[in-house]
Amino acid sequence: MQLVVARIGRAHGIKGEVTVEVRTDEPELRLPPGAVLATDPPGAGPLTIEQGRVHSGRLLLRFAGVKDRTAAEALRNTLLIAEIDPEEVPEDPEEFYDYQLMDLDVVTEDGQEIGRITEISHLPSQDLFIVERPDGSEVMIPFVEEIVTEIDLDEQRAVINPPPGLLDLDEADVASERETSRTETGAAPDDATARTTSRTDEATWRGGDATSAGDDAAAAAADDATSRDVAPEDPR
Repeated sequence: MQLVVARIGRAHGIKGEVTVEVRTDEPELRLPPGAVLATDPPGAGPLTIEQGRVHSGRLLLRFAGVKDRTAAEALRNTLLIAEIDPEEVPEDPEEFYDYQLMDLDVVTEDGQEIGRITEISHLPSQDLFIVERPDGSEVMIPFVEEIVTEIDLDEQRAVINPPPGLLDLDEADVASERETSRTETGAAPDDATARTTSRTDEATWRGGDATSAGDDAAAAAADDATSRDVAPEDPR
């Protein structure tokens, strides 16, 4: 199986080094000197890693045959693809490859069917599940422990505990009005409700902001390491 493990960014210096956006939790395993990687577009590779180093928190790579800045710039935005054993899984049980999560059914803890994961968006602040609902609409679910409470690969499902407003914005409005009413009447909010409301506001904002800020987030992500291996897009 092929997985995208990095994307080449801008050239660094004049000797052929490039910055890379890491898309694996195991760069020491996927991107060591001597590794031969396929590329997308295919014509850019295969590329052999000649040297790697960390500079100011960023991974820099140099490839065999890439000797100057011009050649390095020509590789910008190229995806680096590694071949892995399809039976391989991350060492950390709380980590997953994107291909393991794609097409999982999403259900709530009380059994309500929400939809199916069709895409995973890697933003600098967090990862998002893009879930297609039965009516064809989409909802974005932050992949955080408080919301995604279980990933069951055997049952092919992701179990969520959505705060009010994550799946239905009307619920967020009601929760906000209720909290405002309590504040105006001087009633002390229940601690659990206060935490839920705060988390709801954050999750709803992040989800809603993800679409409008997608381009900016993608650009920012080019300079930062992300947290999952991702499978190459289906050419269809």
